[in-house]
Amino acid sequence: MTYKILYAEDEPFLAQIVSDNLKGKGYDVLRASDGQTALKLFKTAKPDICILDIMMPLKDGYSLAEDIRKVNKTIPIIFVSAKSLEEDVVKGFKTGGNDYMRKPFSVVELTVRIEALLGRTGNQNEGDKQSEISFGKSVLDTVGQQLRTPEATYDLSYRETALIELLLKYRNNVLERQEALIKIWGDDTIYNTNSMNVFMTHIRKLLKDDPDVQIMSIRGLGYKLIC
Repeated sequence: MTYKILYAEDEPFLAQIVSDNLKGKGYDVLRASDGQTALKLFKTAKPDICILDIMMPLKDGYSLAEDIRKVNKTIPIIFVSAKSLEEDVVKGFKTGGNDYMRKPFSVVELTVRIEALLGRTGNQNEGDKQSEISFGKSVLDTVGQQLRTPEATYDLSYRETALIELLLKYRNNVLERQEALIKIWGDDTIYNTNSMNVFMTHIRKLLKDDPDVQIMSIRGLGYKLIC
């Protein structure tokens, strides 16, 4: 399934960069450079999620969100704005926003937040999610939060389970550090980065008995699980 994103942004250069990145991730992006056009697109195209700038011509993001909520009370809305005062953020949530990102923002972080909101609002089919994932000579039980290796069965914490599952999602490819931090810890602060390093060291120890599995650190990027 291809998700449709309504992206309302009046800065052409930023809109092009973000749009191209999201399309590269497999999303169908519908762009509008003002609030009135965005509202028309919302009504005709029926997107799955909305990304709204606040300071736009003809209709600002707050007003646009209120109009969208009159039509659809559950569609996820992410505000992206240079307005960073607390009252701006609060107003964003009060007018119907589910999330608020301050400019400049990382497209990686935006993508993670989009994925989280689509999952949170039920647009992803949880029935398709595997409860047991085999890799190498090991098995991850995501429901029971256990890791079975050739030598033992280990009980895992929620974050350990989520981190191994994310590594497996990107198996033999790079899992970017920032994506893992935002998706599992909520942000990419130094404290959480250090915490993830500790978790990764522990996961490597649990998997040391499986000769078919290796977790590599990719300098400056993240991790790669090879199996």
